[in-house]
Amino acid sequence: MERPNWHDTWLVARRLRMINKRPMIVAVSGFSSNVGKTTLMCELIRRLPGWEAIKLTRGHYRSCGRDPETCCVSDLLDEQPVVRSGRAANYEVGKDTGRFWDAGAANVHWVIVTDDQVERGINQALARVEADGVLIEGNSFLDYLNPDLAIMCARSDGGTVKSSARRALDRSDYLYLSTINQDEAEARRHFAAWLAGIAIDLGLNDLPILTRADLPELVARLEGLSDPGNSAANRLAVKHQ
Repeated sequence: MERPNWHDTWLVARRLRMINKRPMIVAVSGFSSNVGKTTLMCELIRRLPGWEAIKLTRGHYRSCGRDPETCCVSDLLDEQPVVRSGRAANYEVGKDTGRFWDAGAANVHWVIVTDDQVERGINQALARVEADGVLIEGNSFLDYLNPDLAIMCARSDGGTVKSSARRALDRSDYLYLSTINQDEAEARRHFAAWLAGIAIDLGLNDLPILTRADLPELVARLEGLSDPGNSAANRLAVKHQ
């Protein structure tokens, strides 16, 4: 499937936001747990002052019987989606939502849902967003929502790719490689070697790969500050042509 020109779709999305008065939505998903989603969220929050953040957590209300040993949010689940907004409701040192606050988010919304509550929960959280832009961490909400930009996170060694991530890959505009202990070039080489050695086709051939070094260009695009004559922003747009 040929991916659309990102610059064209971004312009259309911007016009729709102006008409509908909805925030710009950036999705941050991941191959699996511990692939750098929250770290990337915090990096972007620091660079996007005034933006809000949404954390989506799915629990297993019926399958685990509210057993905290098997589901870390089972005791928080309800028959309706639970959305905790504001620092008093969801700040805790070291937790993902706490890290969003510490990174400078204007507001943080924690969505706690069962599998069949995802769509309602994410829409309820979006209805509370007052900023011009919001970052959403999670995979499953992409089954119900069209973000303005979707980023898939992975480690350079690839690893497990969850089923929700496989679906989200079809909606992703970029693949972001976490580079905690590697430089960018080394991370790209390791990921290319992993990709060449797996038996399945993830459809990543035309998906641009970003690392931390590319974040300033990405943020400039998100802020709407890029100019067609600006070579750095131009290079980012060309990746999608």
